[in-house]
Amino acid sequence: MKRFRTFRKDQVTRDKYADVAVNAQDFIYPYFVVEGEGIVEPIPTMPGINRYSIDTLVQDVQEIKKLGIDKVLLFGVVEDDVKDDRGSAAYTEDALICRAVKAIKQAVPDVIVITDVCLCEYTSHGHCGLLVTRTEPAVEGGVIQKIIDVDNDTTLPLLAEMAYVHAKAGADFVAPSAMMDGQIEALDKRLREGGLRGQTRILAYSAKYASAFYGPFRDAADSAPSFGDRKTYQMDYRTHDQGLEEIAADLEEGADWTMVKPALPYLDVIARAVGRFPQVPMVAYQVSGEYSMLKAAAQAGYLDEQRVVYESLIAIKRAGAQYIITYYAKEYQQRWA
Repeated sequence: MKRFRTFRKDQVTRDKYADVAVNAQDFIYPYFVVEGEGIVEPIPTMPGINRYSIDTLVQDVQEIKKLGIDKVLLFGVVEDDVKDDRGSAAYTEDALICRAVKAIKQAVPDVIVITDVCLCEYTSHGHCGLLVTRTEPAVEGGVIQKIIDVDNDTTLPLLAEMAYVHAKAGADFVAPSAMMDGQIEALDKRLREGGLRGQTRILAYSAKYASAFYGPFRDAADSAPSFGDRKTYQMDYRTHDQGLEEIAADLEEGADWTMVKPALPYLDVIARAVGRFPQVPMVAYQVSGEYSMLKAAAQAGYLDEQRVVYESLIAIKRAGAQYIITYYAKEYQQRWA
C-alpha cells in the first residue's frame, strides 16, 4: 500500500508539494474602451467590470501595473451611428483602439498591449466580417433558398488593415478573433508589407469555439449578431481534433502565440495543444460567461469566491496555459494575491 496522505497532512506540507502556481505575470486583463471622457460605466451582466473612456482607461492600467499585471487586451465599443456593413470604424488610423494604444504606451510604456482584431464590434449587423448572400437547395423538397453568411476571403484584407493600424499605433500584439480561414497569413503579410512585423507579434485565437459562454461579452461590447449565429466560422465544440488542426494551421501561417477560448470547458484542448506544441506560448481565455457564473454563485452565497476563483485559475495553469485572459485578474491581485 502506497501512502499519499503524508503529502497532505498540514498546510505547510501541502504548500511544499504544490507544483502549480498563479501569479500576476500570468494574467492578461481585458478592457472595453468607449469614446468620451471621464467614463467608468459598469457592465450589469459582468459585476465589477466597466467600460472606460481612454482617459480613465489609462488611469486603470496604471493601477493594475502597480498590482503587477503588465498585459492588457483591448476591445473597442462604438456607438451605432458609426457602425456600417463593412466595420469601417475599425481600421482607420484614428480608430478608437489606435488612440487607446497610443495613450497607454505614452503613460505606461512597459505594459504589453494586445488588441482584439475583429469586425463584430463595428459592423451594423454584428457579424465578424463582410456578408454575402448565396443560394442553395434546401435539404427537403429541392427548393432554392437564400442564405446570408460571412464571406471569408473578402473579410481578410479588412482584418489585416485593422491589425496594421493597431500595430502602427504601437500595439505589441494583434489578436485576430474573427475565425476566418487564413487570417493569420493575411495579418502577417500586411504587417511585413508595412515594416511592422518586427515590433508587433500575432496572438492567434486559434481554437475559438461557438460557445454559449460569450453572452455577457456581447452585452459589454455591443457585438451580438443581429441575425443568426456564428457557427459557420467559430468552431463546433463537438469536435475532438479540429482545435489542434486550427492551431497547427495558425502556427504554419505565422502566429507567435496561440489561444484556446473558452478556458474551463476546454481544458482538454489546452492540455493536448500544449503537449503537441510545447514550444509555443499558450493563452487561455476565461471568458465572460465563466466570470459571470462564478460571480453570481458567489453573490448568492453558494460558493466561496476566493477559493473557487483560485481553483479555476490553477486548473487552467495545470492544463498547461502559460497566460490567462481573465476578468478576475485585477480583483484577484487586489484581494487575494
